[in-house]
Amino acid sequence: MRMRRFLHKVRVWITSAPGTYLWLAALFVTTVALHGMSPHFEEHFLRQRSTNIHELSTDPVRVLVSSAFWLDGGTWLPYAVLFTVFHAPAEHWLGTLRWLAVAALAHVGATLISEGVLSLAIHDGRAPQSAVTTLDIGVSYALAGVIGVLTYRVPRPWHLPYLAVMLILFGTPLFTHRTFTDVGHFTAVLIGLACYPLTRGRRATATPRR
Repeated sequence: MRMRRFLHKVRVWITSAPGTYLWLAALFVTTVALHGMSPHFEEHFLRQRSTNIHELSTDPVRVLVSSAFWLDGGTWLPYAVLFTVFHAPAEHWLGTLRWLAVAALAHVGATLISEGVLSLAIHDGRAPQSAVTTLDIGVSYALAGVIGVLTYRVPRPWHLPYLAVMLILFGTPLFTHRTFTDVGHFTAVLIGLACYPLTRGRRATATPRR
């Protein structure tokens, strides 16, 4: 009986966040496909789906969509945990459409801003010209945006420590590593925080719908 109840809760949790787990399933399929490629072909294949400056200047819509369905490094399990901890609760709370809007805004906005920063660095000579074809794929910007918007889900007064820890974790690399992806992650968090209007009407203490 306990096992049946547990499995029922798992089924309800997954089916009430369809967007999260369909996306995660797609990432599993593409990750398996990557493991079947040679290292040389894999790099070439991913660069064609990368949101780097070159690809964004030639076919921005295609790469902005396709880059969200591939994982650099081919490690899927950590993302399964992160999707369950952050994306699923956000989708339970906001509903699929609002959750998807936050993820999409963070993914697209952070990509364009971070690549814009990289373009300026190349123009100023602070980054090599070869950086226009750098590899930039994955779901981390969307994840960071959802982590940001979940600030409004955390009950008071715990939302303030959550916000502080989040800003420290994503802001510190801006002073230590200072890569364009660090800019992207911090930007995505700010975009998530700016999505407050999408949370209106959603109580911070709301429970996942069944």
